[in-house]
Amino acid sequence: MAQVPILLYIAFGLTTVLAVWLFCRAVPRRALVVAAGLALWLLGQGVLALTGFYTNTHALPPRLLLAVGPPLLVALLLVITPRGRHLLAQLWPDALTLFHVVRVPVEVVLFGLAQYRAVPTLMTFEGRNWDILTGLTAPLLYYLVFRRRQLGRRALLVWNLVGLGLLVNIVAHAVLAVPSPLQQLAFEQPNVAVLYFPFGWLPAGVVPLVLVAHLAALWQLRQPAWEPAGVA
Repeated sequence: MAQVPILLYIAFGLTTVLAVWLFCRAVPRRALVVAAGLALWLLGQGVLALTGFYTNTHALPPRLLLAVGPPLLVALLLVITPRGRHLLAQLWPDALTLFHVVRVPVEVVLFGLAQYRAVPTLMTFEGRNWDILTGLTAPLLYYLVFRRRQLGRRALLVWNLVGLGLLVNIVAHAVLAVPSPLQQLAFEQPNVAVLYFPFGWLPAGVVPLVLVAHLAALWQLRQPAWEPAGVA
C-alpha cells in the first residue's frame, strides 16, 4: 500500500491507542493489566502484519482468522460464563458510552483509505457504513443519560442495540470484501488495508473492543432497576 499517505498510518495508530485508553477508563479494577494485555496482543498482531503474514490471501482457512478469532472467543466467553458476565457487569456504563466516540476517527480513516483504493467505498459513510452515527451521538447520550439525567435506561438500551446493529453491518461487509477464497463483495476495490500494519488492528483490536463495550452495556441494561453510574 505504498500509495497510502503516512498520515493515515499515523492517524489509525493513534486511533487504536485512543480506543485502548477509552476502554480502559471503563475498567474499575486492574485497568493497567487490561491495557498491558491489549498492548501485547496488538504488538503481536503488528509483528505478524509487518512480516506480510496476512497478505497470503489464498490460504484456507483465511489467515485473518488468527486476528479476529481469539478476540471473538474472548467476547463469547465474557457473555456465556458467569465470571465473564460478572466482569461485564463491573464496567463503568458512562465510560462505555463515551468509548464509542472512537468510531468517528475510525470512519474518517476508512474514508481516507477508500480514496487510495485500500478499502471499498461501501465500507465508508459514502457507501453502506453508517457506523459513524454511533460515534457522533455518543457524547450526546452520555450527557443526557449520565449528566442531565433527561434520558434513562430505555434510551440507552435502544442506542446500544442500534449501535450493535451498525457494527454488525459494517463487519459483515468488511469480511466479505477481504481478498480470500471466501470473498463475495468489492472485487474491483477489495478491503486490503486490514492485511497491513497498522490497519490490521481494526479487526484485531478496535472492533472487538467496540463489540465488548456494547455487550457489557446491554448486559447491564437488562436490569429494569438500572441506574446511571460511572466514573467519567
